[in-house]
Amino acid sequence: MVENHASSHAKPDCSEPRRPDEQPNSQAPNQPQADAVSAAGLPLQKNWLATIAFIWIGQALSMITSYAAGYAVVWYVTESTGSALVLALMTAAAMLPIGLISPFGGVVADRFNRKAIMIVADGAVGLVSLVAAVLILLGDVSIPLLMVICLARAVGQAFHSPAMMATMPMLVPDKHLLRINTLDQLLASVASIGAPAFGIFLYTTFGFSSVMFLDFAGALLAIAGLAFAKVPTVIDEQAANQHVIANLKDGWGCIARNRGLALLIAMVTVGMMIFGPLSAVCPLMTFQHFGGDGYAASLVEAAFGVGMLAGSAVLVISGGGKRLAGLIAVAAVVTGASTALCGVLPPDAFPLFVVLMGIMAVACAWFNGPLMTLTQRNVDDEKMGRAMGLLTAAMGLATPVGVTLGGFLAEAIGVAPFFVVDGLACLALGLVMYLPKSVRALDKAS
Repeated sequence: MVENHASSHAKPDCSEPRRPDEQPNSQAPNQPQADAVSAAGLPLQKNWLATIAFIWIGQALSMITSYAAGYAVVWYVTESTGSALVLALMTAAAMLPIGLISPFGGVVADRFNRKAIMIVADGAVGLVSLVAAVLILLGDVSIPLLMVICLARAVGQAFHSPAMMATMPMLVPDKHLLRINTLDQLLASVASIGAPAFGIFLYTTFGFSSVMFLDFAGALLAIAGLAFAKVPTVIDEQAANQHVIANLKDGWGCIARNRGLALLIAMVTVGMMIFGPLSAVCPLMTFQHFGGDGYAASLVEAAFGVGMLAGSAVLVISGGGKRLAGLIAVAAVVTGASTALCGVLPPDAFPLFVVLMGIMAVACAWFNGPLMTLTQRNVDDEKMGRAMGLLTAAMGLATPVGVTLGGFLAEAIGVAPFFVVDGLACLALGLVMYLPKSVRALDKAS
């Protein structure tokens, strides 16, 4: 049920993709003009842009502090262990709860107030950072403690992400949906450019605990941004009266009925398994293969952030075009080729490694936004939380599985050869991704 009598503008059945030309039009009685409805078909707030600004300013500030804290954790593990396997297991711990719990986070997003869910999730993550800061300040820093911190933060994200992704179609016009979906990674890219170096500076100058205290402050800013934003409430009464398993089946059914969408999500999930380990072993590539230090590693992260920023900017400016599934396939090809080339570089070619990481990042920016937009256009709004939860789960489970397997492989064959193998696998996936007719049909329906 959509409050404020908005349920009269519900989307068509989830078995049929919703297209922009299916929005309510001016000829239909008692319905708003086409430019006055959101991507979900609900009445669009006159100040919708201000609402988006309130939300994303808070999220952007929180991202900066989270990236700084996250990179401080990564570098502590890199310095103290120098092990690809430990880094891989740490990354898996940060992602596994997202994969396991996100489907239930999606159920909660369809049953309760999504704005409240996001505020509670941000608050919980902030408290975890505060507790971690105090413990680290007292000298109680260890790999098990950092593992627990990563797990706890991931649980908060498992509830926050589905609620956030399910909320966006209700707040913006359809023609801007991909742009807003891309805003998340655009802001993350901006944060990743300077935040790793900022995190290393705080880590080396003021101590590990200072970075975690900063992350707590960032969570408070994210809560403030959400508190001032006016967010519609969507509650599925049928879901509230169902068992949780039945809720999940409904969410999966809305995805599975569209063969192309289900197939595309499956292939992107495989791609995440292939690409996921790179985030864990990349610091070791800098540290071991190129002989770099913490600031060299942060330079790589900054280059990746600049690339993501450039790729995201292309989507925001262009709107992504009409062939979003095709764009995802192109992104996989470019990502795979860049990764493989990184693996054949000699130890004295660190500048070229930085450039290739930037090129790789440009293509990486073309995955999440298009896939999320295609999913949102093919799923009913009252089941959107569950669909987004399942999508988040697929990505969340793929990454730790890939990171764990990739960690063992990188440990066995070496970091540089792993880049070659991983890149060729991603390249092969990109070459076959757009071949199925049902996947290409997603672009025709957009």
